[in-house]
Amino acid sequence: MSTYTPEQLARRDASVWTKVQAVLAPLQFLAFLVSFGLVIRYLATGDGYEVATVSVLVKIGLLWAITITGMIWEKEIFGRWFLAREFFWEDVGNAVAMVMHNLYFVAAGLHWSRDALMTLMVVAYCTYLMNCAQFVYRGIQTGRQRRAAGHSVSATMGDTEGGRNEASPLRA
Repeated sequence: MSTYTPEQLARRDASVWTKVQAVLAPLQFLAFLVSFGLVIRYLATGDGYEVATVSVLVKIGLLWAITITGMIWEKEIFGRWFLAREFFWEDVGNAVAMVMHNLYFVAAGLHWSRDALMTLMVVAYCTYLMNCAQFVYRGIQTGRQRRAAGHSVSATMGDTEGGRNEASPLRA
């Protein structure tokens, strides 16, 4: 199944939002790796709660940034802000990850314990990883489609892995 029509592929290649996603996706993945490590360190040792909390907030901020810019990208390429047929399941996965990440604020407002907040983030990060895998798979499909269509594969992550630019771990 083709990911894009020739017209959509041309819009994708010309879009500044494809480049934005190619920057945000690896940045968010790096933030995830750092934050996950800090959260696990806190849960294992009880040390570093404050730095783990800051890393969680950075990760959530990057998730919002990639989601908003991804929605702009989706509108530009497919004519829908969210849940375009071509990205339906990736968008569902992103919505689940967004809900799980933002439950952090609800839980903090309800005065959950530090351990409970950090455990919630481990669960949220698992949803991010599942959505990341969706985009990695999509990125592989897109790379194959581009090669089959005779397009040169750019050096952006979007042609090799998975995010809104279909390769970035990264919309969620």
